[in-house]
Amino acid sequence: MDYSILDFLALLGSVCLFLYGMKVMSEGLQKAAGDRLRSILSAMTRNRVTGLMTGMLITMLIQSSSASTVMVVSFVNAGLMSLEQSMAVILGANMGSTFTSWIVSIFGFKVNMSLICLPLLAVGVPMLFFKRSSTKSIGEFVIGFVFLFMGLAAISQNVPDLSKSPEIFESLQYYTSMGFWSLLIFFAVGVIVTMVIQSSAATFAIVIIMGTKGWIPFDMACAIVLGSNVGTTITPLLASLGGNTAAKKAAMGHLVYNLISAAWMLVVFFPFVKMIVWLTRDVLNAGDPTALYQAVQSGVTDPAQLKSMMFSMSFGATIYHTVYNVFSLLLVIGFVKQLVNIVNKIVKTKKKDEESFQLRYISRGLLSASELNIELAQRETAVYAERVERMLGMVKTLLHTKTGTEEFNKLYTRIGKYEDISDRMEIEIGNYLNKVIDGRLSYDAKMRVSMLLSIVSEIESIADSCNNIARSLVRKEEAHAHFSEYNYQNIDTILKYVSEAMTNMISVLCDIDEVTRDDLMRNYNKEREINNFRNQCRIENIENINQKKYAYQAGIFYMDIICEAEKLGDYIINVIDSVDTQLRRHHHDLEDGAVHNGELETV
Repeated sequence: MDYSILDFLALLGSVCLFLYGMKVMSEGLQKAAGDRLRSILSAMTRNRVTGLMTGMLITMLIQSSSASTVMVVSFVNAGLMSLEQSMAVILGANMGSTFTSWIVSIFGFKVNMSLICLPLLAVGVPMLFFKRSSTKSIGEFVIGFVFLFMGLAAISQNVPDLSKSPEIFESLQYYTSMGFWSLLIFFAVGVIVTMVIQSSAATFAIVIIMGTKGWIPFDMACAIVLGSNVGTTITPLLASLGGNTAAKKAAMGHLVYNLISAAWMLVVFFPFVKMIVWLTRDVLNAGDPTALYQAVQSGVTDPAQLKSMMFSMSFGATIYHTVYNVFSLLLVIGFVKQLVNIVNKIVKTKKKDEESFQLRYISRGLLSASELNIELAQRETAVYAERVERMLGMVKTLLHTKTGTEEFNKLYTRIGKYEDISDRMEIEIGNYLNKVIDGRLSYDAKMRVSMLLSIVSEIESIADSCNNIARSLVRKEEAHAHFSEYNYQNIDTILKYVSEAMTNMISVLCDIDEVTRDDLMRNYNKEREINNFRNQCRIENIENINQKKYAYQAGIFYMDIICEAEKLGDYIINVIDSVDTQLRRHHHDLEDGAVHNGELETV
């Protein structure tokens, strides 16, 4: 057999084209249905049935059970759902993964995709130049769909022809005739291949090509498909490494479920495959899926006959994949609580509390659904603001704590630690948002990421200002300056206004999508109140110093704190401005869309 390095690279490129097509197709769908997907995710926590359906639907949309499960791990990490609720979504994701195998099986062999690939590109590429982002996203989906099947066809063309190399064929045949050992070998191949390429759908496509080339019999193709179900658990396991204990439990739950499913299947594998053959051949009348391997061994060369058997083999593998997942689902769905108990025994909860300032909603795990990740980043940003608000409370307490005491020193040190943690959180949230924006996002999603990056920067500035006020109090003590009761009262008043503005800001961040104009106006009014009070203090401070009501040096420190508090109000209103701009832009886009649709209807 003359098979060069160039031929191998062509085969590798074909697999890459298939994976790239799946990625573009998935991201196009996510961008087209971003907001709708967020609504779908809200149904996850209702009950076991809705969780199951949600997992199926999202996996069908984004064409990746690994991505769906990684999302589930993130939501458990964020506390958005319990471990028991997550298991229902994971079960649904496994079922949804069969959707891709049906696409590959039916369109790859029943429909001649080479005849419609170029016409589909003629439809999809021009859509990329439309103004509306939803139209562009649909165009990307169409292009990804074409690339997926172009890659599948290229794989078929570039695999080596084993019929021209009898020694390789004989060695392969040896591994397929070892009974249960063959089953374990090909099961392991499915696990390893899927772990490497991190896509059970791509493994399924490769299995179909191997089967239709006559490399392996139907039962061994099913063994590889079985192994791919276990191999696909590697992605969420890797993603959970950066999460908390709950996230690790969700990923482990996915692994345990797939291991249980594989275990019962390995016990009944050969009778089960015989049932699938009977179901495909006699009930569904789709031909004998085992005939192709026998025909290739017998030397059948009739193209029409081989094509018919190729479809039968592909269809049978898809039936196996689907029926196996249905049986596994029915076997486990009633024992979710027991499954959770097993996971809890494997992954022990740490006795000590997790670090108070650990990111709650996002982790370092790589997420595949960028549109959905924005929701997590948005929640994390609100938590970030709440933590900085606690820092503001510490400053208010420090103001009335006697300087030089152990209590003062401890509180001042704690404020410094909070400021360090604030810097770290800004970097981690910012890095996460940068990873999100590297994905294919809709225009609205990009603007939302830009808004969040701006807000995170302003919140970090709030933390810096809180730390600056604490430092001013320390410098005042070092300079032996003393505030009068008047100074303390005014500082308390402006910090009270700032605290109220901070509370209003956090309420806006906690529910950005539902914020009203009245919510924003409360913050703008509070900002004017802070500015007016600062101006009043500035005028009165000069008069008080002239009247020697307190020392000049005390007046300097006093105004430093008043002006720093006013800066706090500026940073808070900058956050509100970012939200206001995003809302105006979103409403403007909706109005443009409505006008555009109206024009189309008129035409």
